[in-house]
Amino acid sequence: MAPETPTTSTLPKAELHVHIEGALEPELTFDRARRNGITLPYTDVEDLRGRYDFSNLQSFLDLYYTGMNVLRRAEDFTALADDYLARAAHQGVRHAEIFFDPQAHTTRGVSLETALDGLEASLSSSRERFGVSTGLIACFLRDRGPAEAERMLDELLEHSHRITGVGLDSAELGYPPADFANVFARAREAGLHLVAHAGEEGPAEYVWQALDVLGVERIDHGIRSVDDEELVRRIARDRVPLTVCPLSNVRLRCVNTLPEHCLPRLVDAGVRTTINSDDPSYFGGHVGDNFAAIERELGFGARDLREFALNSVEAAFLPEPERDRLRGQIQAG
Repeated sequence: MAPETPTTSTLPKAELHVHIEGALEPELTFDRARRNGITLPYTDVEDLRGRYDFSNLQSFLDLYYTGMNVLRRAEDFTALADDYLARAAHQGVRHAEIFFDPQAHTTRGVSLETALDGLEASLSSSRERFGVSTGLIACFLRDRGPAEAERMLDELLEHSHRITGVGLDSAELGYPPADFANVFARAREAGLHLVAHAGEEGPAEYVWQALDVLGVERIDHGIRSVDDEELVRRIARDRVPLTVCPLSNVRLRCVNTLPEHCLPRLVDAGVRTTINSDDPSYFGGHVGDNFAAIERELGFGARDLREFALNSVEAAFLPEPERDRLRGQIQAG
């Protein structure tokens, strides 16, 4: 097993699967609650952090949505994005394609414009201030259904110049990707990139649907693909990137322990895998911490980690000159 080194977590890389709302640290939660006059159902930071013991995806989502209630004004979203970018940059992130959940905000009275204005105030200067280029991906909450997603897409298309693409997230079981076929077809026609969470808790069939019905370019998570050998051959042959989140998968009990994770099987099958943090505040670390964990507990060596980093750049929605720039940083790093 390769030893952890100081360079493991700081290797230059792109992060392609991170929910900005899931980067809300307990300290920032309390800070924003004070500023906005909100009383939290926790006594202090340690009380909140002590509740990060999840039995499944839904138990996490319950806490996740409660926490984001402190995000009320544009400046709250700016502070959140700045905090994520500072932490991510420290762990080697040079490009981040960041998810946000507009419906989680509009349904509690915070306008789409407020969220976008606040995020853009941070992301528009992220390279200059943090050395991190960024893209923004708006995700539809699958458990709120396709009709609401259609209405949200109408709003998003008025701001299409401010987003890189659309995704699909939230509670997976019982909400198949195929239900959102029309939403994704419209987004594709508008020139937006397409990604979707599939095969985290849901079955391999959901990955098939995301590929063949939604026409996504990346699969977020996708670990249940290993239950279907034909699917694994397909995603390997077509070089479909998976944005795998190892620490998240353990925290949400998708796998029992990290040494049991299917990541080595995916790599051995030739699947283009990338390593990401998902919701770093809640799941035990940022993307560099995930790199360190798979080195320590799954035995991946320096060459493997560099390959994961290169995969993240190849899978990013970047123009070729930017891709070349990041490849160079990884090779030199």
